[in-house]
Amino acid sequence: MGSKIISGILLMFVSFIGYTLSLPDYYPRNWNVDIKHYYFSLKLSDTSDIIFGNAAIRVFFSEKTDSLVLDLVSLNEEGVGMQVENVLLDEEEVPYSHRNDQLIITPATPFNNGAEITIVILYSGIPADGLIISNNKFGERTFFGDNWPDRAHHWLPTVDHPSDKAGVDFIVTAPEKYQVVGNGTLIEESNRKDGMKLTHWHEPVDISTKVMVIGVSRFAVKLSGMVRDIPVQAWVYPQNRVDGFNDYAPAVMILNFYDTLIGAYSYKKLANVQSKTRYGGMENASNIFYYENSVTGQGTVDELIAHEVAHQWFGNSATEKDWHHIWLSEGFATYFTKLYVENFKGKQAFQLQMIKDREGVISYYDKNPVPVVNTEIKEYTRLLNTNSYQKGSWVLHMLRYKVGYANFINGIRYYYTSCKNSNALTEDFKNAIEEVSGMELDSFFNQWIFNAGHPELNITWHYETKHNELIINVLQMQEFIFEFPLDIGINGEIYTTRISKRDQRFTFSQSKEPYELILDPDTKLLFEAFIEKK
Repeated sequence: MGSKIISGILLMFVSFIGYTLSLPDYYPRNWNVDIKHYYFSLKLSDTSDIIFGNAAIRVFFSEKTDSLVLDLVSLNEEGVGMQVENVLLDEEEVPYSHRNDQLIITPATPFNNGAEITIVILYSGIPADGLIISNNKFGERTFFGDNWPDRAHHWLPTVDHPSDKAGVDFIVTAPEKYQVVGNGTLIEESNRKDGMKLTHWHEPVDISTKVMVIGVSRFAVKLSGMVRDIPVQAWVYPQNRVDGFNDYAPAVMILNFYDTLIGAYSYKKLANVQSKTRYGGMENASNIFYYENSVTGQGTVDELIAHEVAHQWFGNSATEKDWHHIWLSEGFATYFTKLYVENFKGKQAFQLQMIKDREGVISYYDKNPVPVVNTEIKEYTRLLNTNSYQKGSWVLHMLRYKVGYANFINGIRYYYTSCKNSNALTEDFKNAIEEVSGMELDSFFNQWIFNAGHPELNITWHYETKHNELIINVLQMQEFIFEFPLDIGINGEIYTTRISKRDQRFTFSQSKEPYELILDPDTKLLFEAFIEKK
């Protein structure tokens, strides 16, 4: 998907196994619609929370279609929400209905197969969510987009789902005291005679609505550095500019690390923004928002930055097609943060974090015995859980050792290249790793992603002096039988066993009785175990 700016439009702005889900919900409607580009013209003020919007949306139809359905929150009884004033097609008014948070546009003549049209929507209202209008920690008024998972339609008419990605322009008119940051590159910043400023950001790369945002505030802005030809910037509140510039500076090194490790960065800039996001960080494309207290001057948020920058590849460029495959975003960002730690802080720091995460996964499973891809979850914020983050990260870690590091990294690069600026399901990632490694990975993904739980081992051992033999019994206690390698440290040597049955017995020749057995000494396996000498 791609686009060019249509002349005339800007004038209007300025004056499983198979690994696919049965009955997938990733495109419940609009399956024959492809949004090509959004042009959002927004007017903001300090006298009211009402926003005035003019949205021009380029749409392609792959089949003859009677109506176009967009997501846009309706006006409620309290006067909050959006009210549509007019819908235009070819400068002519078009019939529409706006209720139950859906804008249904129904022209007299159906949209033809292969048609590409531009719909213009004039609307206004007070957003209850999505665009957060509030005061920052210093008491100053700010406006920050915060769309994840599907909150963009509180303030923008969209197909508010990650499976339909598009380019986006934001043309924002706001009081001139504010700076405006947005996706993509800055096209225009012009002060007007009426005390207002027009700012235009243009992102030609297809991104999902969850990461299309603006930030409007008084900012101090600094160029932190360059990675290839990509400017890395810090946008922070003026009151803490020195601390903010210091805290966000590691983004340059981190962007370079991932750009080298994974593949070319998809966007033309990376802005790191102090904001009012409800999350610790929100990975908006080329335009990351961090919680406002991330600025301390202590330089301690490098791992948060690493996580959000990793999302620029995984979640933003290669985007999960279905919400329930969010581990392709959060699990990847979590593990690539660990790779950052391994490379810059050492193996011991890396392993300690993996051990801590393993404990968290085990604890989470005790109360939530569900798989990583859990289609039962309908409230999408509940997908921000330990399975999506830490267990997803652990799956990548085990995959690294299963296929070997070179195959793992090359497979990651192949997956990213194949799905760059597009969408993916777990099957697509599996296929990419299989293609590079030459290994069949159905059972691996089935047991770790689509099955709940992990190996729960009861291990007993004894030493037979007469035969100089160490006898180890491994019993899988959980219902589902996993297959996996288990490393055991014995008398300074590491032995790898292959576990594939409920109850297995292993014999090792040893000249002396071991003082203890060390399970998984190099931290390669997600498991828990009770070990006892008989």
